[in-house]
Amino acid sequence: MRNTFSEALYDEAKKNPDIYIVVADISPAGSMAKFSTEYPERFINVGVAEQSMIGIAAGLALRGCQPFAYTIATFSLYRPFEMVRDDLCYQNLPVTVVGMGSGVIYSTLGGTHHTQEDIAVAGAIPNMQIIAPCDPAECTEATRHCATQKVGPIYLRLGKAGEPDMTKGAEPWKFGKLRYLRRGSDVCILTYGVITKMAAQIADSLAAQGKSVSLVSCHTLKPLDREGIIEALKTHKQVIVIEEHAPQGGLAPQTKQIAWDIKATCRLDTFTLQDKFIHNYGSHDDLLAAHGLSPQRILAAVA
Repeated sequence: MRNTFSEALYDEAKKNPDIYIVVADISPAGSMAKFSTEYPERFINVGVAEQSMIGIAAGLALRGCQPFAYTIATFSLYRPFEMVRDDLCYQNLPVTVVGMGSGVIYSTLGGTHHTQEDIAVAGAIPNMQIIAPCDPAECTEATRHCATQKVGPIYLRLGKAGEPDMTKGAEPWKFGKLRYLRRGSDVCILTYGVITKMAAQIADSLAAQGKSVSLVSCHTLKPLDREGIIEALKTHKQVIVIEEHAPQGGLAPQTKQIAWDIKATCRLDTFTLQDKFIHNYGSHDDLLAAHGLSPQRILAAVA
């Protein structure tokens, strides 16, 4: 997904001279390196100075440019939070804050690199929009949207590398709308981001049990497609939410709130990261499992 983002942004930047890329201590590679070589005046590496990254991006936006502020997710959002809130959101500037390696993808680097609560943090700020694509193709669509929109700031939550194609043959991508990757009538799985791969495995297992399963990419977390979620709650016997995020402020609690508001009668199961820092060393899947997110545990719980 990281490389796909770079490629899509490079393609958009060739067409639009107003696109600038401001990074914080990220070495340009692939298409990002190509962009920095061909358009050095539009590529700014501030080093380990994330607050400056956001401030510079805000200044560029005030001059009519379309800036992207890009680094590892914990450092793109948490370290410069005041600047994201006051420089970008308070002034409602069309800056895309790109968080790469979201969730617990950086499993072996510890809590400093785990982005467990970013949807809650970004979603609480007025004017902030949030997009979390589930695969490289969705990442391309999201990047194109960010490169052309003038509504306001966006937090673009990305994976890192190796994500499979999840959206081939799916409905078209549209900002602010749920996207059905497959449609069924018994069970609906709502998810987003890299963990969609696990959600698809669970959907396959439920289908093998004879259930008709919908798999939905909720790629836009803010503004959330409330009407789309209401429809899913009303048209399925069971709804399952799977997300790589803390139990507060993400898709799961928002879905629960909507279900309560409309007095939904379907069964609703939600699976999130735990509300704790888990200190173990291992792969991304190892850390997800330590948080209770594995196909085996989820299938046992929803049976």
